[in-house]
Amino acid sequence: MRFVHTADWQLGMTRHFLDADAQARFTDARLDAISRLGAVAAEQEAEFVVVCGDVFEDNRLAPGVIARSLDRIAAIDRPVYLLPGNHDPLDAASIYTSEVFARHRPANVVVLDTPGVHEVRPGVELLAAPWFSKHPTGDPLTEAVAAAAPPAPGVIRIAVGHGGTLPVGAQDQRLIDVAALSERITAGELRYVALGDRHSVTEVAQGIWYSGAPEVTNFDHKETGSGSVLVVDVPEEGPSTVTAVRVGTWRFASREFPLSSERDVAAAVGALSALPDKDRTVVKVGFTGTVGLAAKAELDREIEALRARFAAVELWERKTDLAVLPGESELESLELTGPAAAAAQELLGVARSGGERSTDASGALALLYRLTRQEVGA
Repeated sequence: MRFVHTADWQLGMTRHFLDADAQARFTDARLDAISRLGAVAAEQEAEFVVVCGDVFEDNRLAPGVIARSLDRIAAIDRPVYLLPGNHDPLDAASIYTSEVFARHRPANVVVLDTPGVHEVRPGVELLAAPWFSKHPTGDPLTEAVAAAAPPAPGVIRIAVGHGGTLPVGAQDQRLIDVAALSERITAGELRYVALGDRHSVTEVAQGIWYSGAPEVTNFDHKETGSGSVLVVDVPEEGPSTVTAVRVGTWRFASREFPLSSERDVAAAVGALSALPDKDRTVVKVGFTGTVGLAAKAELDREIEALRARFAAVELWERKTDLAVLPGESELESLELTGPAAAAAQELLGVARSGGERSTDASGALALLYRLTRQEVGA
C-alpha cells in the first residue's frame, strides 16, 4: 500500500518582508505545490494523500483563499484526508464547519474530524487525532492511540497526528509520546506514524516521520528540509519505506559575511548575486567587521540594487555588527567646508569613541559620504 504524507500547507500564509508583488507570487507558489503534490501522487500511483494538520494558516481566512485552495485539492484524483491542527483547529470558528468550506468542498476531501479509526478501504485505516483548540491540555495523538483497540489481523493502520514530540525519558503530556508509538509499531498495531508541525522532513524513529512543509516557511538556518512530500510504501510485512520528493520552488536563505575592505564587499555581493531563482528567493543577510566610508557606501548601493532582483532582501540584525570607521583621507576627499566639515569631524570623533552613539555616528558619516559623492558625480 502506497500513500503520500504531507503537512503544514498553511494556505493563506503571509510574510511581513514580502511586498505585494512578491507576496502574490508566494501565495501562488503554495497553491502550485498542491498541484505538484497531486502529480506526485498520480505518478507514484498512491492510493490517497494525508495532510497531517495546519492545512490552513488560520481559521480566519478570506472566502476566496479557502475556495481556491479547495479547487486545487479537487484536482488531485484520489482521496485527500485533512487533519485539523493547531493553526486550523476544530473550534467554534473552524474553517472545516464554515459555510464556504461546505459550499466548495470537493468530493475527494475527507476531514478527519473525530479522534479514532477512519477506514480508507477494507484492510487500511487511519487512526486520527484532530486538534479541537490551539492549546489542548494533552496530546491528541497520544490520547487517541491509547484509546483505540488493536486493529484486526492483517489490517494496516496508519496513525495521523500533529504537534511536537516528547524526547525519550522526558515528561510532558502536551507532546507526542514517541516511545509509546514505537512500542505500537514494534507490536504491529501501527505500521507508520504520519506527523505534522515540524516544517523540515524528519525521521523521529523507525516508522515515525514528519513530512515537513511542501513549500518553505522559514529561513534555512532554522528550516533545513522543507519543500518536499513523502511517498510512503507500507508492505504486508516489515518496515515502511519513505521517499522524499521535492515539490517546493521557493527559498529563504540566511547568509553571514565578515567585512574589512571593499574587496570583501565585492565578494559578499558576488555570493548573493550567484544565488539562483532570485524572484523566488528571500535573503536575510548579516555583516560583521569594520569598513571605511567607501566600502560602506558601496555595500549600501549594491544591497539596494539586489532588492530589485530578489523577492526580498532583509538585514539580519541579530547577526549584524558592522562598524564604519572612516580614514582622514576619506573625509578630505569630500572637500567639505565650514559647518559641514565641522559636523563631519564631530561625527568622526563620536564614531571612533566606541560609545553608545558610535553606531549612529558611523551611519551618519556613511550617508554623508554617499550623498556627497553622488553630488560630485563620483
